[in-house]
Amino acid sequence: MSDNAILRSVIKGTGSALPRTRVSNAELSKRVDTTDEWIVERTGIHFRHIAEDDETTSSLATEAAQKAMDAAGLVSSDIDLIVLATATPDQTFPATATIVQDRLGCNGCVAFDVAAVCSGFLYALSVADSMIRTGAAKHALVIGAETFSRILDWEDRATCVLFGDGAGAIVLSAEFGDKGILGTRLHADGAHNQLLYVDGGAGTTGTVGKLRMKGREVFRHAVVNLASVLREVLEESGQSIDSIDWLIPHQANARILDATAKKLGMPAEKVIKTVDVHANTSAASVPLALDTAVRDHRIKRDDLLVLEAMGGGFTWGASVIRY
Repeated sequence: MSDNAILRSVIKGTGSALPRTRVSNAELSKRVDTTDEWIVERTGIHFRHIAEDDETTSSLATEAAQKAMDAAGLVSSDIDLIVLATATPDQTFPATATIVQDRLGCNGCVAFDVAAVCSGFLYALSVADSMIRTGAAKHALVIGAETFSRILDWEDRATCVLFGDGAGAIVLSAEFGDKGILGTRLHADGAHNQLLYVDGGAGTTGTVGKLRMKGREVFRHAVVNLASVLREVLEESGQSIDSIDWLIPHQANARILDATAKKLGMPAEKVIKTVDVHANTSAASVPLALDTAVRDHRIKRDDLLVLEAMGGGFTWGASVIRY
């Protein structure tokens, strides 16, 4: 079968949103027992955005989604699917995707959340791609949005300095041809629950809880798992490491990004990095980085992209996309 006879999910537009307040390491050190040097040396992070009281996961997601729709040249009535990845929903239920749907005026389309923490956008992307390829949707909004600042323990300097808030979104549309999502691989291993988790929940403590992480162990698993799944998805899609124009990784830590690229033998200049200015925005980090590089014209049409992420669960995954 020729490429022109294959129905694919093509990225037609991207968008992102960040809270108004940007916090530097120096500002953070006034609140937390840390220093700019300590944070930069261990993470590569210089800034993060923190949501104000009137900024929520849904408000950031709505702004990012609207920008993606504008970039795609679509209006609310064109959208027939919204998949929103988040670990920090506005409410336990209903899904934050339905709040975004209402604000955008896409009422009536399918809308739901996906929970896979930092890998959430990859999981949401795979779900939307599957629904598009089976004909269940024609134009989908795939969103990653988080207000992680609200589940951080601000007394734990090892974790609170790592995270920020934000949202990123893409519009996927059904098209025949050689562009679009060429392959996706996803994994999960619940045996590692206690390495990265939140110590609360509606069905256990009845509270939201706070984020807990064993950073050294997470780092070790991340480098191995991300390099492995990237090789898997390249093999599945018939591509090679040399053919990648841009690697767009989850922006967890500059050291993880560098170590993963080195393990794969990829040049650093092919890796999109925004962790220095956004910190780790969980499910939002990949679409935020993607939109940043699209809007500054690094990413161009026909470029081969690889998106990858790993998060609590553990969950991890990667996707190969002809942009």
